[in-house]
Amino acid sequence: MAKIKKKIKSIRIDADKCNGCRGCEIICSAYHSNPRYSSNNPARSRIQIITNRLENKWLPVFAGEYAPAECMGRDKYVIDGKEYSECDFCRAVCPSRDLFKEPDSGLPLKCDMCEGEERPLCVQWCLNDVLIYEEREEEVEEAVRMDDMEIGLTAIVDRFGLDKVMDAVARMSRKD
Repeated sequence: MAKIKKKIKSIRIDADKCNGCRGCEIICSAYHSNPRYSSNNPARSRIQIITNRLENKWLPVFAGEYAPAECMGRDKYVIDGKEYSECDFCRAVCPSRDLFKEPDSGLPLKCDMCEGEERPLCVQWCLNDVLIYEEREEEVEEAVRMDDMEIGLTAIVDRFGLDKVMDAVARMSRKD
């Protein structure tokens, strides 16, 4: 495969500065509503604040890749006296939790860095500089990537099975 230069966009998180205001969740869900900015449902946000108010824990986590199965790891980590589970840091959309799934359809969500904007809106709206936008160029191998529809179909097939999905598509195609 050929190597290509690719701009890698990332958001670094300084969790110690996070006070749990959830402004990032609000702007993300509004940006990704259809039509844009027409509603606000933090369950549709591509960033979630993992929180435990009793332990004063606020941890921003971005939606990552879709994982068809849950992982086997359940390790615990203690950072600055606060205990986190492995799931707290996980960015994957997986079957064991409802995080980063579109609430109506159950389809996986993934952070797109507010494609078309100069910088992700969550970074622009973060009042405490918890979210820091970074860009770098990297040489990577050109790969075939699934588009959003293929990722969504994979999630539906994993959830309901290929036969049920094919039956539903056949029924839908006969409705003319």
